[in-house]
Amino acid sequence: MMERTLAAAATTKIGEKVRLNGWVNRRRDHGKIVFIDLRDRSGIIQAVFTDPLSKQPEVEELRAEYAVEITGIVVERGAKAVNSNLPTGKVEVKAEMVKILTVAESLPFDMGSAELNLELPTLLDHRCLTLRHASVAPIFKVQETILDAFRKAAQQLECTEVVVPTISASATEGGAEVFFVDYFGHKAFLTQSPQLYKQMVVPVFERVYTVAKAYRAEPSVTTRHLTEATQMDCEFGFVDFTTLLDYLETVGTSMLKAVEAKDAAILEMFKVPKAFYGKIPRFKMHEVQEIIFKEFGRDVRGEKDLSPQDEVDICSWARQKYESDFVTVTHYPTKKRAFYTRPDPEEPEFSLSFDLLFRGLEILSGSQRINDYNQLVAAIAEHGMDPKNYEMYLMAFKYGMPPEGGFSFGLERLTKQFLNLTNVREASLFPRDMERIDFRLGPVIEGPTPS
Repeated sequence: MMERTLAAAATTKIGEKVRLNGWVNRRRDHGKIVFIDLRDRSGIIQAVFTDPLSKQPEVEELRAEYAVEITGIVVERGAKAVNSNLPTGKVEVKAEMVKILTVAESLPFDMGSAELNLELPTLLDHRCLTLRHASVAPIFKVQETILDAFRKAAQQLECTEVVVPTISASATEGGAEVFFVDYFGHKAFLTQSPQLYKQMVVPVFERVYTVAKAYRAEPSVTTRHLTEATQMDCEFGFVDFTTLLDYLETVGTSMLKAVEAKDAAILEMFKVPKAFYGKIPRFKMHEVQEIIFKEFGRDVRGEKDLSPQDEVDICSWARQKYESDFVTVTHYPTKKRAFYTRPDPEEPEFSLSFDLLFRGLEILSGSQRINDYNQLVAAIAEHGMDPKNYEMYLMAFKYGMPPEGGFSFGLERLTKQFLNLTNVREASLFPRDMERIDFRLGPVIEGPTPS
């Protein structure tokens, strides 16, 4: 059998016979001529069926999403027929044979247009279909680049990749926003982050990174929250606060530069402007609040955290003043951060914590950690939790934890913000939120009731 040729590779085989496999992306009839846009993993190419082949039953049957095999000759298009919107737009395949591999039912909506004009619930309710569209699938090619670049940046910092559990005996962050699991009659939790586990292996490898799922039972439906999210985490032993800030800014900018280099065509399609990479300004949280008061006339001084509008405003201001799309914000109130966050020795009411903002949205959070065993036990108790539930975690600190800290990027948030998507759910392959597990949850859920 003739070796398969991918759509993208056909541009180098003008005058040659090729065998293509793919899906019918779109069909257009022009009298005796039928045009088929064939989609495979490399892209889309046009196949042309002329009379008498165009009148054959197999060709007349072809509809969107049929899986087919087409054999034909690659030819150059005429100057007026070139499609500059397709990488393969200078060629087409003059079909000689078509074989239907799998039929498809009629789609519930039009997938042939350049834009998929669907409301978000419809987009997600038919996720396995809408993912195929040329305006949706590229989101996850960008996400792949971000993941690859994160791993490379972490490896450049000499981190070892680790795989951590998502079922834990204790709540990672504390609080009520956890999912409980009946673990063979014992109470367990879905992890809110890989935090405790990556800390436990710092005395093993000193520097580690992980890509892990995180679960938050937050009763909120916003454009920036997911129930199940993907975190890209680094943790470093023998590190100080300033060095942590250097590392997170290096990793963050390197991921976006990798996307700009590899996925330039996708960014152009999404009309994404080139990022500003000026020197990233660093402000304490109360300094940000003072800037907002002075520059925008909103008095948020004294608030315990930055609001979404605060993040938008400080990023807008920093882009003008520092030519940076990034802002690093430090020293959030100690009481508002997780128990393992180290207070600033000079200002104990504020913590050695930080967020990285990008174009108006937090995409990273992290801190210098408490590494002293007794101080950590006290912090757990102060947060209303029982240190006995953290026995294995505390063991790592009881037997020699160096000064350490780390950070965590949100993969879906970073993807959303870089591509200027309206909702973080668009950046999740199969999003989970309080209203959805694949399909939207209704008042009646079929199936056995959990005991």
